[in-house]
Amino acid sequence: MIMEQPDPVKSDLAVLRSLSLSAAIEDELQNMILKGQIGPGERLNELQMSARFGTSRGPLREALRALQGKGLVHFVRNRGVFVRAISPEEALEIYDLRAAMFGLAGRLLADIVNDQMLDTLDDFLSRMDKASEARDFAAYYPINLAFHEYLVGSTGNQLLKREYKSLVDKLHLCRGRGLVQAGGLSVSNREHREMVDAIAGGNRERAFEAFFRHVERAKQRFRSTIQADEGGRQPLA
Repeated sequence: MIMEQPDPVKSDLAVLRSLSLSAAIEDELQNMILKGQIGPGERLNELQMSARFGTSRGPLREALRALQGKGLVHFVRNRGVFVRAISPEEALEIYDLRAAMFGLAGRLLADIVNDQMLDTLDDFLSRMDKASEARDFAAYYPINLAFHEYLVGSTGNQLLKREYKSLVDKLHLCRGRGLVQAGGLSVSNREHREMVDAIAGGNRERAFEAFFRHVERAKQRFRSTIQADEGGRQPLA
């Protein structure tokens, strides 16, 4: 009897499909976590998630392991998988690391900034000014996130970009502990302008200081609201 040999091409395609599916599930779950649709401390039921995504548990478990590697979920023996809850103490430590990394981004940008980059940054600032004047946090916050992402991404340092985003994502897990104080939007955007002015001048040390100080101030705003209403909004940074 001649045994039929497995087709290596089909096997490779099956692996690729599985990897692609787990990556898609990972992205969707990450978005749900970061948007607060799945809250800190909430259990991710594998059976329900498998039904939701119409897949077997294999790709789902791969996605959950990837999210664990990013520090967004954790596995509890005999209980399941839970969205991580970041404590105020851990959040303050994350702010310290983030300040150092963001300061480095400022220093790098001071060496490579160009007119096109400054035009893009000016557009960000104008849009945030409008949202600030309207006291429209819902409009301001996504622009604020995109502004910071653009700054770090423009350094061209992929490792810095990846590690910085990981810290920002973890801070999203303590979203309920921040509170936007009156005037907080305009204060934050004044700091943004200080940062852009610093890199526009090409002064590496001034740029590092402006970027570092911006996150330090965000840390102080966060610290001042730790005891505030748990339903408050995120601190700006």
